Amino acid sequence: MTQQETFKRRIRERMVKTGERYTAARRALIAEPTDERGWVADPELSDERVRAATGRGWEEWRQIIDDWPGHDDGHSAIASYVRDDLGVDDWWAQTVTVGYERITGRRLPYQQPDGTFTAGKSRTVTVDRDALRELLLSEEGRADLFPNQSTALRSRSTAKVLRLGMDEGVAQVAVDPLEDGRAKIAIAHEKLPTPESVELWKAFWTDWLEALDES
Repeated sequence: MTQQETFKRRIRERMVKTGERYTAARRALIAEPTDERGWVADPELSDERVRAATGRGWEEWRQIIDDWPGHDDGHSAIASYVRDDLGVDDWWAQTVTVGYERITGRRLPYQQPDGTFTAGKSRTVTVDRDALRELLLSEEGRADLFPNQSTALRSRSTAKVLRLGMDEGVAQVAVDPLEDGRAKIAIAHEKLPTPESVELWKAFWTDWLEALDES
């Protein structure tokens, strides 16, 4: 079990024990380090990879940012400090910042800088790519594809990635044709309010993609 999964399990155990809401239980546990390093959760990338790209490992980055007086000023401020003052390129500055936020418990898995969460799912399915796009662009077609959802098109009809307003959040749907006649569908469901919403929507999209592949 990963550090992130362990931390989420501890949050839920505390919720059952104390009756606290998820956010309150998480906040209380952040003050209780999960291992001897004092890390709440591991970053997504390995220590070796971040060291090879930036010249420093995760514990060094944690100490450097903790020692910087502006470390409580938010994601953008930290990323700018890592990029402008420490000479790390923009992509890796963002990666270091997200890793620091996970280490210190300031960011949960799937959480974005604005505090919302994103659920991702992809699958290669046997489907006509053009026909599926037409259904996604049509109000009637979306009613067939998502019979229990209220949807709205949030992007231009010519966009490569279609944005669909759902009952909760906004789903970005990319449908890419493959040489064998199938299509790869990638979904990024953004603006979700809680970690619980992520799990619910990941299950929803798993079932939806399976049903689409079988139709």
